[in-house]
Amino acid sequence: MWQRQTGKPVLIIGLGNPGRSYAQHRHNVGFMVVDRLAAEARGSWIKDKEKAQVAQAEIEEVAVVLVKPQTYMNLSGKAVAPILGRVKADPAGMIVIHDDLDLALGKVRIKIGGGDGGHKGVRSISDSLRFRDFTRVRLGVGRPPTGVNPEEYVLSSFPTEEKDAREDLIETACRAVRNILVHGVERAQNLIHPVKSVAKTGT
Repeated sequence: MWQRQTGKPVLIIGLGNPGRSYAQHRHNVGFMVVDRLAAEARGSWIKDKEKAQVAQAEIEEVAVVLVKPQTYMNLSGKAVAPILGRVKADPAGMIVIHDDLDLALGKVRIKIGGGDGGHKGVRSISDSLRFRDFTRVRLGVGRPPTGVNPEEYVLSSFPTEEKDAREDLIETACRAVRNILVHGVERAQNLIHPVKSVAKTGT
């Protein structure tokens, strides 16, 4: 298990906006995933002095610190950077979980680094740490309908007909995190991402 080699806890950050009015929004699926991980690992959320809620837990025998920044999305890095330093976690081993408009609803993709795709939470963390090569678990929430502003779309709740897809999204994301902790990113990608079919040719 790659994280165990460092002897440091793994920071797992779910991105979202604090407060009940935002709780069910598409933009808050990152919060939903770390809430599920904490519940399954019997971790308890406490208010951290660095404007975050944190839960220490063990997932797949790996010590983790689950984090929900309470700074609002575009200032997420202001909460993450101090916690990272205080628990002496490795930024290269950090996992950030966030919504992604460029993925169809229900799809989950794992990647290391790359551009922020316009996601202000990811950008804030990259800017605050001056580091971008952390692991990201991208959660597909789909594109907004024609004429709907993307910011309005992510700040709206999943309609009733998408509740099952949302549940599948959360479950797949939790499985992705567990696979990363056990197997590392590359193997987790192979387990989570769909296998591309290869066209057969005649002989």
